[in-house]
Amino acid sequence: MQLSNAEEQLMEHLWKLDKAFMKDLLEAYPEPKPATTTVATLLKRMIVKKFVAYNEFGNTREYYPLVKKSDYFSKHVHGLIKNFFDNSASQFASFFTTETNLSEKELEDLKKIIDVELQKKKK
Repeated sequence: MQLSNAEEQLMEHLWKLDKAFMKDLLEAYPEPKPATTTVATLLKRMIVKKFVAYNEFGNTREYYPLVKKSDYFSKHVHGLIKNFFDNSASQFASFFTTETNLSEKELEDLKKIIDVELQKKKK
């Protein structure tokens, strides 16, 4: 199941905060802030989708993510590679490195990451 753009934005705030009450989530948004009812509706949808849960403290709820950010985006990247790059990570890497205008330093950093992963595979 996927999140809408608005839900994803709210999830970003929740991932950063780890746990948050409604007022905390509203404060996390830049101006112009969404209406409380909008955030409440998004939270309800995300609870139904099993991305968010909450603990009740009297009349208030403390929300927390059920899905880790790395797991959510990992699934998206795998879907992207499967659907747009014929399930080829090397085609994706080629596209990513040539089309995103990376600096020399960023390319060197990527190379280091790949070298570390290659060393792990050799062990």
